[in-house]
Amino acid sequence: MEQPLSKRLGEIAALFLKLGITGFGGPAAHISLMHDETVKRRKWLSDQEFLDLVGATNLIPGPNSTEMAIHIGYLRAGWPGLITAGACFIAPAMLIVMILASIYTRYGTTPQVEWLLYGIKPVVIAIILQALWSLGRSAIKGWLTAAVGIGVLGLYFLGINEIALLFGGGLLVMLAMNIRRLNSQRMAAYFVPIGALTILSQALTPFSLPLMFLTFLKIGSVLYGSGYVLLAFLRADFVVQYGWLTDQQLLDAIAIGQVTPGPVLTTATFIGYLLAGTPGALLATLGIFLPAFIFVAISNPWIPRLRNSAWFSGLLDGVNAAALSLMGGVTWQLGRSSIIDPLTALVTVISFVLLARFKVNSTWLIAGGALVGLLSAALR
Repeated sequence: MEQPLSKRLGEIAALFLKLGITGFGGPAAHISLMHDETVKRRKWLSDQEFLDLVGATNLIPGPNSTEMAIHIGYLRAGWPGLITAGACFIAPAMLIVMILASIYTRYGTTPQVEWLLYGIKPVVIAIILQALWSLGRSAIKGWLTAAVGIGVLGLYFLGINEIALLFGGGLLVMLAMNIRRLNSQRMAAYFVPIGALTILSQALTPFSLPLMFLTFLKIGSVLYGSGYVLLAFLRADFVVQYGWLTDQQLLDAIAIGQVTPGPVLTTATFIGYLLAGTPGALLATLGIFLPAFIFVAISNPWIPRLRNSAWFSGLLDGVNAAALSLMGGVTWQLGRSSIIDPLTALVTVISFVLLARFKVNSTWLIAGGALVGLLSAALR
């Protein structure tokens, strides 16, 4: 018997508020946490359904982990779940960033959190590794997807564009799995257009809340890729085009988005607060995240149809394999900066064993990692 809507919404709110508070480590870590909570613990989704959502979020612009939260909320409780999941995942990070922005504007600095991240980062690596192991068994369906995954991983380390790898991997598997359907007809060319919204260039434009909102709305509508891509968008608009921020302020904003839990795009919250206080922070957050809600609402009903289509099922399989390879590449890079001494290596190994063998809740592991960081700082 299906649970009442109010109970499902309560469960969604509680879960994504918790993930918004404990979700350190960026999108790969967030998706791993969601997998642990929604597939392993709550059984809301199967591994394959979860993988298809991962693939779908990689095909549309916007913050992947936030879009995953929105997708899961929609599947669990329809439109109310869509809004609840997204809002609850974003809200804790937004409030934390606003507090840090207030301190920054008053004192010109941000609180140091290195001791906290020292212990948390190795735990995050273990969480991602455990999710990669679990999801990989569903994503790799034969030699073709395995070959695509290995190829994408190698090309990623050679610096090939992430979006090109995702779409390329998906199209390759789709065509290879359906080559017989082409019969003797000439192979058509498939292109996936990526739209772009633009705002007319203005030099040193006087600040206005509507223009700030529209600028963040534009960025949220076209943003693919990592935090470095976000940095390029923000610098082009807020430093070069409008002259509203300095390079140092922008770098501080990016740093805050990276070290706080929840979505990295709350960098926008920090910038909005610097420019216009609380109203600016709220409008900036709304602008950069609103497209994610719209894209998910449009794309979610199509995901089961794509899976049931012989052509697009291959596309999803290829994108899933490519996405996991990119996740693995990011994990390697994060691991090199997170596992820096014997203690962090030990924390990673213990966390992985506790996750994989004893099914310990990842939230407790993150809390334990924070405690390790605190004790390490106290003993130095």
